[in-house]
Amino acid sequence: MTDAPSGSPPPSAHDRPLARALRRDRWRVVLGYLVLALVWILTSDATVQMLAMDPGTAARWQTAKGAFFVIASAAVIYLLLRPLAHHVLDAQARLEQSALRHRQLFEDNPGPILVYDLETLEVLDVNPAACTLFGWSRDEFLALPMTALWPPGDEATMNAKLDQIRSQPEQLCVITADLVLKDGSPRRMEMRSNYLDYDGRPARLLIAIDRTREDQALRRRDQALARVEEAHEMARIGAWEVDPATGLGRFADQVYHLLGRRPPGARRWHRFEELLVPADSSTAALSEQLLQDMRGEQVQIDVLLPLLAMDGRALMVHLRAESGTDDAGRPRVLGTLQDVTEREQSRRLLREREEQFRELVRVLPDGVVILSDEHVLYANACAAAQFGYGQHTLLGEPLSALVEARHLARVRAQLFATIPLPGTGAGEVIGMRRLDGHCFQAGLAVGDVRYGGRNCKLLIVRDLTEPERIRQALETSNGELQAMAGRLFSLQEDERRAISRDLHDDIGQAITAMKLSAFAARDEEDAQRRGEDLQQIIHLADATVAKVRDISTLLRPPQLDALGLEAALRWQAGMLFRSGSIELLADIQTLPRRPQNDIEQACFRIAQESLTNVLRHARASQVHLQLHDVEDQDLHLQVRDDGEGFDPDGPRGLGLIVMRERAQSVGGTLKIESAPGAGTLIDLYLPYRSSGMATSESLEH
Repeated sequence: MTDAPSGSPPPSAHDRPLARALRRDRWRVVLGYLVLALVWILTSDATVQMLAMDPGTAARWQTAKGAFFVIASAAVIYLLLRPLAHHVLDAQARLEQSALRHRQLFEDNPGPILVYDLETLEVLDVNPAACTLFGWSRDEFLALPMTALWPPGDEATMNAKLDQIRSQPEQLCVITADLVLKDGSPRRMEMRSNYLDYDGRPARLLIAIDRTREDQALRRRDQALARVEEAHEMARIGAWEVDPATGLGRFADQVYHLLGRRPPGARRWHRFEELLVPADSSTAALSEQLLQDMRGEQVQIDVLLPLLAMDGRALMVHLRAESGTDDAGRPRVLGTLQDVTEREQSRRLLREREEQFRELVRVLPDGVVILSDEHVLYANACAAAQFGYGQHTLLGEPLSALVEARHLARVRAQLFATIPLPGTGAGEVIGMRRLDGHCFQAGLAVGDVRYGGRNCKLLIVRDLTEPERIRQALETSNGELQAMAGRLFSLQEDERRAISRDLHDDIGQAITAMKLSAFAARDEEDAQRRGEDLQQIIHLADATVAKVRDISTLLRPPQLDALGLEAALRWQAGMLFRSGSIELLADIQTLPRRPQNDIEQACFRIAQESLTNVLRHARASQVHLQLHDVEDQDLHLQVRDDGEGFDPDGPRGLGLIVMRERAQSVGGTLKIESAPGAGTLIDLYLPYRSSGMATSESLEH
């Protein structure tokens, strides 16, 4: 509420010349008449005396003089009053036009205007804008007192203001209050009123300005500022400004909170370096450089600063600043200070995780490919090696260049179909194509991934070439094992049958003959014949013992237990090639220690089988047998012949399968190299002790 003195309104520029003309014409009439009268009085009597000598003639001239004076005075007065009358009429017309214009201004004014009686508070006049704003018609408005516009319950404020206005009616009054419309809704109004003489009645001219929207805008601004403060609090950011001339700065409370300080109560201007405590010497140097930069004409700062809070906490703050001006137009450096400690820690952890992920992807044994629009956007080193590309030359290659044409539809179904199509899945084997045109089998795993701000497809490729080869080898090995198991069962039965036949036919008959000879010798009375019978029994017993020894040697050579592996191999090789045409070259070295029993037996049987195969199938002229130690850890057996050889990819005999299984059962490795016409090499490595306690007695030949 504000009062201001107000005098009478000054005349308009249009009215000032008219008033001057009226005053000028008024004095012109008076002065002209006085001049005419004085001239007539001074000259008329003298003229009459000169013209009339007798009294009669003088009387007639006096009469004529009076009539002339009256006529001349009337003419002069008419001539003198004519401009005055013209100015008066013109003034009246202008007054009427002015009143009409003021009324028109009153009616057409877009702002609500009311005139009310100061004593009775009766509304005397109102313009259409006021009727539109308050919702009453002109007649309804003129029948209302001013109290009808005032909200109920606030009469005391209204009466106090009216008393003040009545005590100083000439003062301009400005008040902001809530007024009530016809529908009862309140509106925030700014009311300006001054004194007005309305047809001789003391009145007030009131101009109402609707400040409702402005008030709402101010409230919204205050709410927005409060939300900004809350956002600054949540974002841990505060504003500041620095006077580049003095180096003094003013900081928001949030800045003090971020730096662990208490906001000052009165003193708001501080030097920048008083608040910022550098974490190290390099930061201190950078802070000094920033302070120097702030004194320049054009300031543009965007930097991260490691600082120390008052409680000793390490902070990372983001400092931004640029040149600007304050409300008075003075140069200022305006900026913000944001605590980004957690963000920087998160970024550092994220970078570490990204580096770990990249390293993981780099060393992953599977190929990792990221596709965008069916073109390679990223590929790790394994994927580049799988497809025969360089790691960067694979980028940009289409999916159709990496997948066999017959499997391309399946791969697309896995990548892009929301519902998997029949016959597709993560477990199936897909044919992939290398740069050189060769194909390989692979298992695929697909997924969605964001890369480079785009939605992409992730393709993990596992090369199944070696697993497929191993699977096929296992299938072949299983078939061989099944065949070997059946063959072993058959061989065991044949061996048992042969041993049974030998025991029955040879040893059984020999024992029966010895039994008969013993009965005959017991009943023989002739000493010579009894001696012959006993001699026959001795001969049969020797033959039976030799037969039993041969069978025992066949089952397990006694040299293997008595003399060891080296002697057993020499004996076996000598027995097999003593009467053959094949030249035997034996290089059997003494081992540093004796192998485990199952190792000796496996080595002996593999050598026995290899030499037997040379005699039966190789048609060789020479065979080399070598046995030596390898760095005191393994024993190495080689059997090489210059025979016909065989196709290693062709059908294999049971003997070769048994040899390999014997070697694997005791933890060894057996390699067989052969080619048609190039001979055969049996290369065997065996440890001195097997990894398990199982023996290969069930595999004896």
